[in-house]
Amino acid sequence: MSKYTATASTHERSNMTSALLLAFELGEESWLLGFSVGGVGKVLRRKIVSRDTESLLREVARAKEHFGLGGETVVRSCYEAGRDGLWLHRFLVSKGIENVVIDSASIEVNRRKKRAKTDRLDVLALVDLLWRYVVGSRKAPFAVVTVPEIEDEDLRHLGRELKLLKKDRTRISNRMKGLLANNGLVIRGRRRLAAQIRGLRMWNGEALPVQLESRLLRYAKDFDTHSERIVELEQERRVLLRSDERCSSHEKVLRLLELRSVGIETAWCYGMEFFGWRNFQNRKQVGSLAGLTPTPHGSGQLDVEHGIGKDGSRLVRGVAIEQAWAWLRFQPESALSQWFPSRFGGGSKRLRKIGIVALAWKLLIAFWRFVEFGEWPEGAVAKVRMRLT
Repeated sequence: MSKYTATASTHERSNMTSALLLAFELGEESWLLGFSVGGVGKVLRRKIVSRDTESLLREVARAKEHFGLGGETVVRSCYEAGRDGLWLHRFLVSKGIENVVIDSASIEVNRRKKRAKTDRLDVLALVDLLWRYVVGSRKAPFAVVTVPEIEDEDLRHLGRELKLLKKDRTRISNRMKGLLANNGLVIRGRRRLAAQIRGLRMWNGEALPVQLESRLLRYAKDFDTHSERIVELEQERRVLLRSDERCSSHEKVLRLLELRSVGIETAWCYGMEFFGWRNFQNRKQVGSLAGLTPTPHGSGQLDVEHGIGKDGSRLVRGVAIEQAWAWLRFQPESALSQWFPSRFGGGSKRLRKIGIVALAWKLLIAFWRFVEFGEWPEGAVAKVRMRLT
């Protein structure tokens, strides 16, 4: 996601009044379309069935006729990023419509405790925001989502599926441990779970109750199924990294793996979710997307820091914090590891937690410079032998 100020030349401004503006309010069963010309006059609203692209194109043509515009008139559209994803953006672009995907959290709203909010009001507000964006207001009224190519978006599925499988496996494991703990029992290790469950005995030497044993066996089967799928996906990931037909994202993953303390999970997350297809212009954009930027609040004599924004990728932010702790352990001679104790080492436990966030931000920027410009982190040590595990 990138935030920038939209500007327009004098020639562009002269042609904007003839452009047709289109805002979407996307719903599960229906879409509400808002049409306008030049940001003035009454907004034309039309409702169509969700994902009905033929009706959408017909309504665009009718809107041009309604406003007295020619068939070749430029159409500029926008919609909020959400469950519908980015396929609609790609469809609109393929039809010659200039579309932008809006980060919903960046839209300004009234701060009153109670405010009216309906689909009609939302689409009217989007039309107004789109007009301000098109004419090039001093400050962009919203943040625009960077849309990846289909191939780049597809690369993220393997890592996300792996993460969900491991999370589900942990959930199953915790349920099994809880049920066993209620009866004073425990299982050692993850192998041969079904055999271990059948061999368990209660405190008085009797076998497990029938329903409890059946439930534990079903959980054990689910646990084994998840483990097999995780092994298969990890093997597929190793094959992709060893393949001769690697893409730029794979190359960045391999580059990060050269550093000691960086494992395959961290490198894959950074390569596919963060650095792979994005073009960061400066370190502020890197920190902003990860949600690691500060949020100062000052008014008059009041000067308070509200902590990090947390408005970026939760996944990347979590990985960045974990990687910061690992960096301190496995890269003790690096410049960043030396900086941390000099700045936060003498403080309390709470201060060290604050400091690890600062280290995560600095480390993320160092990784960005490393994968993009080849700048080796100061004092960092390379792995003796890289393993794709």
